[in-house]
Amino acid sequence: MSSDADIQLSRDGHVARIVLSHPPHNFVDADVMRRLADTLLALDDDPGCRAIVLASGVGAFCAGADFSGAGQGEVANDPAGFYVHAMKLYRNRKPIVAAVAGAAVGAGLGLALVADFRVTCAEARFSANFNRLGFHPGFGLSVTLPRLVGEQQAALLFYTGRRISGTDAVAIGLADELVAKADVNDRAMALAQEIASSAPLAVETTRATLRKGLADRIAEVNQHELAIQRGQFLSEDFREGVAAMAERRTPVFHRR
Repeated sequence: MSSDADIQLSRDGHVARIVLSHPPHNFVDADVMRRLADTLLALDDDPGCRAIVLASGVGAFCAGADFSGAGQGEVANDPAGFYVHAMKLYRNRKPIVAAVAGAAVGAGLGLALVADFRVTCAEARFSANFNRLGFHPGFGLSVTLPRLVGEQQAALLFYTGRRISGTDAVAIGLADELVAKADVNDRAMALAQEIASSAPLAVETTRATLRKGLADRIAEVNQHELAIQRGQFLSEDFREGVAAMAERRTPVFHRR
């Protein structure tokens, strides 16, 4: 259908396929969120589209935000603009299947959880690594993660920042189907085609009922996340968390 440098849109019957291709790790920023939200909302106005597949054109599904310049003050301390567009992703009407064959980390995990379903493989890695980097979770994950896996598992993933495999993600309900890595994209498309075979108005209204109030709740909680993140992005602990990640060592935090 159309494409630009890093968001490619195509169609297979009644299923639209969006591929994020921003090498090497599909880092996301406010501009990517804006264009992705615009793409999803445009598909809402396309009567021929009944379901959407969200996939990656690089090794990672999405590695989140790029914090590599945090120690030099190159990362904006206010992610408000990013979240303005990210919150729009929860307001589309068409069901989304995410094809997660690589890492979904931080905001990348948030993006994967925008989808209604996730198809993954054993080699994939899921991580809510915010606390490990020295700051509060964002992207509405304070709502979306416990909604899928329960408060106990969400707390464990948040507090430790651990990476779990696609196998473990399916076991705890974070992902829905586990297939061979080479089959992730095809299986995601097959699931989306199966959804698209149902009556489109019935699917959309059922989805709206199941998710009634969800987008508003996520946006409300995201404002709380944002308020905390603004302060913590200025902290020594955040700089230490980013440095430790870059140096592949255990961070040493000092509560400041």
